[in-house]
Amino acid sequence: MNLKDKFINYFKSKGHIQIPSAPLIPENDPSVLFNTAGMQPLIPYLLGKKHPEGTRLCDYQKCVRLTDLDEIGDKTHHTFFEMLGNWSLGDYFKKESIEFSFEFLTKELNIPVEKLAVTVFEGNSDIPRDEMSASVWKSLGIPEERIAYLGVEDNFWIAGDTGPCGGDTEIFYFRSNDEIPKKFDPSDERWVEIWNNVFMEYRKNEDGTIEELEQKNVDTGMGLERVVAVLEGVNDNYKTSIWKEIIEAIEKVSGKSYDGNEVSMRIIADHIRTAVFISADYAGIKPSNTDQGYILRRLIRRAIRHAKKLDIDTNTDWILPIALEVIKKYEDYYKEIKENKTIVLDVLKNESVKFNRTLEKGLKEFDKLINHLDTKVIDKDNAFKLYDTYGFPIELTEEMALEKGLTVDTLGFQEKFKAHQELSRTASAGKFKGGLSGSGEMETKYHTATHLLNAALKVVIDKNVHQKGSNITEERLRFDFSCDHKLTDEEKEQVEALVNKWIQDDLAVTMETMDKNEAVKSGAEAMFLEKYADIVNVYSIGDVSKEICGGPHVEHTGVLGTFKIKKEEASSAGVRRIKAVLE
Repeated sequence: MNLKDKFINYFKSKGHIQIPSAPLIPENDPSVLFNTAGMQPLIPYLLGKKHPEGTRLCDYQKCVRLTDLDEIGDKTHHTFFEMLGNWSLGDYFKKESIEFSFEFLTKELNIPVEKLAVTVFEGNSDIPRDEMSASVWKSLGIPEERIAYLGVEDNFWIAGDTGPCGGDTEIFYFRSNDEIPKKFDPSDERWVEIWNNVFMEYRKNEDGTIEELEQKNVDTGMGLERVVAVLEGVNDNYKTSIWKEIIEAIEKVSGKSYDGNEVSMRIIADHIRTAVFISADYAGIKPSNTDQGYILRRLIRRAIRHAKKLDIDTNTDWILPIALEVIKKYEDYYKEIKENKTIVLDVLKNESVKFNRTLEKGLKEFDKLINHLDTKVIDKDNAFKLYDTYGFPIELTEEMALEKGLTVDTLGFQEKFKAHQELSRTASAGKFKGGLSGSGEMETKYHTATHLLNAALKVVIDKNVHQKGSNITEERLRFDFSCDHKLTDEEKEQVEALVNKWIQDDLAVTMETMDKNEAVKSGAEAMFLEKYADIVNVYSIGDVSKEICGGPHVEHTGVLGTFKIKKEEASSAGVRRIKAVLE
């Protein structure tokens, strides 16, 4: 039995309900490109909203993080990864959480106690030292010298500047054949963190004061790839059973061995796996020059560049057998991988063809450039243009320059590259700050307004109109829906008038919890039904709208203001998009 199944079965035996992995592309949250952690989709419930499945939950969550993109190629970093998590929403707290973690590691996974060490929060002027966690660890057989007390930077969690927060306890494993040191030193790289239990017991207010929370939660996260490497006794994550068939497919396509070609093969394996998951998501992301589409394009193109390094003929369908191994590995766990297999393969194939054309243009540009050079050096601006516009890695530019007896200003290039990275990182930071602040008053109003818009479109256009996606900010809503024609001015006016009538009627917004299948039978609509757990929240607005939804919503429609359509346009084939505001 693999680690995912073991983890879920263990926590089910402790009264937890398994919830489905949230989509990789977050809904109604423009602040983040991807779900980056297991807790992100559970934020409303960590803030006190009742979860339809109860107070003990567990799952495996698909995640994508881009902060480490430049690290991919080493032994431990991944763009896409799976996070195993268990939660207590106001149920058990530190003692039980630590006992569950310890029992799972030592009894279910048979990790020797002497290979474990922990960190706990040392406290500060606002919050006392976490003696409770330390004493539970001691009672389980972790000696005092294997417990390190660390400060806010290492062992304290808060999503933003304010909101729920608390100390955490991190569990470390000694990943080395050396003699295990008696005293645990967290800065010793032979100790690797394998699990993090966050105890949300405080709230930080805007004035900086800290108060205790009424509902105290536990949020844990265990990185699947890292723990599998530990259990299989390897210090290269890409040598685990997770990657075995994927790496073998790359070896077969390239005719080369992993040993000696590790960096390129890791990048190809990681990037194709991530590209498969992004393009399989029900959000329908395609390679483009913005947001998630830009990341998808960048990953595929980087994989192609490294395929060229391995002398793979990228004008063939080389990428497909590797993608098929990824699909085979994950299709039993994630429905969308199986259902969207054809879409995934088309995306990879089409982008591969497109990029090969770009590379050819780049080669022509290179020839043109060197024919006009009056020095023996390709300057930083031209080197960066070849990278940025044509996807040439600096190594390729250097290699080609060398063949022509030229050199490249690589130092200047690195400066430009760093400035470009900094710009990307700053842009990403804006995209990633999201977190606990993504459900303010206006977002809540817009969320409710999308339900009214959906209902109005069914009345005015066609009862078979369905939501295909939405995106909400404090300023506006964006709503994608199935429709085969451009809306006429009259249709737009009718939709607007109907939504505003329902707002003026001040309809009550009610919520009931029920079985997912019963909800559908009762007439509740849902976008991507697969992503919901067996027990769901159903929101009704008077008798005009009934949808399965995670919220948040206003209590009655009279508070919404005036609904105004600002734009109606095509989104993709058979899908239209409305942008609207509340005034």
